[in-house]
Amino acid sequence: MGIDLGSVVEAVRNLTTSDHASVVSITLCVTLLCASVVIGHLLEESPWMNESITALLIGVGTGVMILLLSGGKSSHLFIFSEDLFFIYLLPPIIFNAGFQVKKKQFFQNFATIMMFGAIGTLVSFSIISLGAITIFEKMDLGLEIGDYLAIGAIFAATDSVCTLQVLSQDETPLLYSLVFGEGVVNDATSVVLFNAIQDFDLSRMNSAIALQLIGDFIYLFISSTVLGVFLGLLSAYIIKKLYFGRHSTDREVAIMMLMAYLSYMSAELFYLSGILTVFFCGIVMSHYTWHNVTQNSRVTTKHTFATMSFVAETFIFLYVGMDALDIEKWTVVSDSPKTSIKVSAILLGLVLVGRAAFVFPLSILSNFNKSPREKIGFKQQITIWWSGLMRGAVSMALAYNQFTRAGHTQLRGNAIMITSTITVVLFSTVVCGLITKPLVRFLMPSSSELNRSMSSEPGSPKSFAVPLLGSHDSDSELFNGSGQASGVHGDQQPAVHPSSLRMFLTTPSRTIHYYWRKFDNAFMRPVFGGRGFVPYVPASPTEPSVHEWPAQEAND
Repeated sequence: MGIDLGSVVEAVRNLTTSDHASVVSITLCVTLLCASVVIGHLLEESPWMNESITALLIGVGTGVMILLLSGGKSSHLFIFSEDLFFIYLLPPIIFNAGFQVKKKQFFQNFATIMMFGAIGTLVSFSIISLGAITIFEKMDLGLEIGDYLAIGAIFAATDSVCTLQVLSQDETPLLYSLVFGEGVVNDATSVVLFNAIQDFDLSRMNSAIALQLIGDFIYLFISSTVLGVFLGLLSAYIIKKLYFGRHSTDREVAIMMLMAYLSYMSAELFYLSGILTVFFCGIVMSHYTWHNVTQNSRVTTKHTFATMSFVAETFIFLYVGMDALDIEKWTVVSDSPKTSIKVSAILLGLVLVGRAAFVFPLSILSNFNKSPREKIGFKQQITIWWSGLMRGAVSMALAYNQFTRAGHTQLRGNAIMITSTITVVLFSTVVCGLITKPLVRFLMPSSSELNRSMSSEPGSPKSFAVPLLGSHDSDSELFNGSGQASGVHGDQQPAVHPSSLRMFLTTPSRTIHYYWRKFDNAFMRPVFGGRGFVPYVPASPTEPSVHEWPAQEAND
């Protein structure tokens, strides 16, 4: 059999060209990420700009340059891939959110967060879907019932990054926890809804299918949460028993990162919600696993997770900005620009109405039987409503999943929905984002009110040092006078209960928090580790980290 040397040379040449093109794309992408970091830092004090808007505008500017250099053929570096987004970019963002969250505020407001994130998303989904069915059917876009329901899930997914960059966990803990918690639960709910819609035959919709849809949604929600908690506890137990730090800090960091990613991929493997699983895995790992490792590993993991999340977020906004000028999709709708603008305006209106339909009623409902300090004020309700108007990467990813094949489409209706999604994302992120910072500063209470609201907050700003359901325990209360961890096994003294726990025991408060703290201190921490139950290994090179960390953490 002869070998065609010409074909081989041509294949090698094509391969080399392809590889070189990938190198060029990656180089330019890294350059843009560096530019976004630098420019975002320089504009940090700007009353209007934030990092998300900066990255988005840099992406748009880069898209214009690529469009001009390519002669109007392309505006981005990569073809959009759902795998790239859902498997590589989204997990570090969601995990870091759970890992860094102030657990005290999050779980104190858990009922309200779940109302906003789950029930509120369902309300918004219903209003947007019904509005799309009612209005878009008359416009003859060539969409089906599944597409209209998918539109509801796509535009029910919020992006509260801009608002969170303005709010402070320490100055406005209630508002931050509500906006942050709702954003995470909202994303998970939207993705679960979207996936559930794909799995059902909606052409024969009836009450039985609707009940099955609700049942599957509840099952996915609970199962995903349980899986995340289980894998988080498993990582804590493994690290506590094996205590890698006595030999290698690198192994501790590696096993934490791998277990975090395993939680997300395990959920995807079993067709569950990876977002919920990795989020709750992050919460559990910050409460147990993080305290079982050495000081060096704590510092390393904290900044590694935060850095990975930051880079992923920046990359997503850069790509959205570049893809906004994708010539292929705009060419398909070029013969009907008025229709595209009209669809975008209708979607924005439905988002506004759908958001208001649950924020204000559910806020009033959550204020029952609460003290004035714990109630959600009207100004805070406006901030929550506004923070959820922005649409971002999740909406883009779901829209591409529904209306394109490998990032391409030649169907008029699908192209209109993609371009309208891009328009809504750009408008809401840039326009609403620019107004967010001055609006939040205008609506936020005065410094005296902030001080009163913070009077009951823990002194340490380290969110991962706060127990799972919160307490006012200081780090010193969890360690004995010699600086050794309370509750350490072996020759050390038995665990010293914190003063606030003694107060609970002498004056019992029959609350979920009270019973949880008893269970956590009596069983969970001795088994899985955690603050006050750090493994102690005599003559270990990491021994100073066990003793010195509480003092350092208290001084931060």
